[in-house]
Amino acid sequence: MINYYEKGTALPDKALFLLFEDGRRDTALFARKILEKYNYKATILSYADKFEEKDPKFLSTKDLKELVDSGFWELGTNGYRLSYINSYDRYDRFLGQMTSDEFVRVNQYLGRNYNHYLMDYIRDEDGTPIESKDAMESRITQDYRYMEQIYSSEFGYVPKVYCIMHSNTGRFGNTESVSEANAENIEDLFSLNFNRDGFAFNTKDSSMHDLTRIQPQAYWSTNHLLMRIWDDLPDEQKENIEFVTGDGKRAEEAAKAWTLESGAAEFKKDNIIFTSLPEGEGILNLKDSETEDAEISAELQGNKIGSQTIYLRADEKHQTYISVALQNNHLVVAEKNGGSVDTLFEKDLHDLTDAKDRISVEEDKRDSLAAEFNMRGRFADSAADSLVFYQAAKDAEKQKTKSVAEGAEEYVPDIQINELGDTEIKITLKGQELHVLINGEDITGAVEVSVQGKGLISLGASWGGWGYSQRNVADDVYDGVFKNLAIKENDQTVFDNSLHGGEKLLDTAGTEFNKILNWFIENL
Repeated sequence: MINYYEKGTALPDKALFLLFEDGRRDTALFARKILEKYNYKATILSYADKFEEKDPKFLSTKDLKELVDSGFWELGTNGYRLSYINSYDRYDRFLGQMTSDEFVRVNQYLGRNYNHYLMDYIRDEDGTPIESKDAMESRITQDYRYMEQIYSSEFGYVPKVYCIMHSNTGRFGNTESVSEANAENIEDLFSLNFNRDGFAFNTKDSSMHDLTRIQPQAYWSTNHLLMRIWDDLPDEQKENIEFVTGDGKRAEEAAKAWTLESGAAEFKKDNIIFTSLPEGEGILNLKDSETEDAEISAELQGNKIGSQTIYLRADEKHQTYISVALQNNHLVVAEKNGGSVDTLFEKDLHDLTDAKDRISVEEDKRDSLAAEFNMRGRFADSAADSLVFYQAAKDAEKQKTKSVAEGAEEYVPDIQINELGDTEIKITLKGQELHVLINGEDITGAVEVSVQGKGLISLGASWGGWGYSQRNVADDVYDGVFKNLAIKENDQTVFDNSLHGGEKLLDTAGTEFNKILNWFIENL
């Protein structure tokens, strides 16, 4: 890449630069065999301060040297530390500066009002800087010097690749002076800097110190990543992307039952993973499904933000249909008859939450305060300070608060873009009457529909209109996940994607093993 920018050396026809950030031990464990299988090279990035902490979750200098010596890895850096400044909880209580470990302890009570260590002046609770411009520049430069000293001492060199944590702001910070302080250090120390996320494609005209990258999330399907890359490519290169459809005989048989109108579909075991177009919808039509009455059941496991839709009595252009959708965690029953879409029924699925599982704003504020004091107690500078904070946490936990059952205002959290859904749905359409059961409960009662006659059964997946998240600036692609989809027409099963017998036993065993594996990844 450096030769490409500095000397004009050609890249391969399909050039993909892989960065694994944060220097976690499980990253190397799971990526190693795949890199070896495809004879590919990746860059592993880490934080310099983790080398001294000897945290077992993170790779040591010895580990990193062994990876580099293997020939499949190069070394990059995320800088000296992952740390947060100017932080507030969701009730605007000032938390100030936190290490990454402290941040994790209270993360569930934060909103979006916090910043990374190198991105801004350090400010007080009113947002006023408490350091001068010279002090800010000295603080930021010192972080780069710490990083430079540690890498030089441990490895004999400073990596050429850097990912600043975390910009997507101006150039390298929230203010021009902060950006200039970072720029001076970045351009002095590194050949390449990945400064922004959310966009995969860099060109010859891109700045070597202001490159972009895309950060795939754990909930993305393969086609989700491919769709994001497809969207970023110039039109003449889009045809190079080949979406996956699934592996094995079972996937082939399931795929034969459907016609893809738009988007991308992967048939995987008992799942149909259906990926939307960017800022659009994917449509999948069941072949030979011209029917009037139907019974459809499935487990909808796509994320809560977005829309998973089942269409009935649809015409080929979807100008006429009945639709049942989970849309941003709302059940929406609608119909279209050549004109506008009419909503027949809508319910927020949060309303189905058991009363015992609801929490009041008062209770949440109390828990937030207790979590902060427990965090400060755990990471206090002295045993005496630790005891003071732990006592404050106990006092906070004893605060008298009203529950929702006692008439207090309910705390309803914002749905996060990565929040998984898992909803059992059963649709029965007969004549002019439609019923929808959610998790076994008849939610709608009898809904009268006006669209009559035979039509297609289709699946839809579409973006939920969500334009921002803390981790990805914009993710406008959505994966609908239709698990154990079963469709009956006139009491005859025309499609059933459920696992049975030995296949189901093997899948259950694999699922349980993965749960155990994930527990170790998250907790050790």
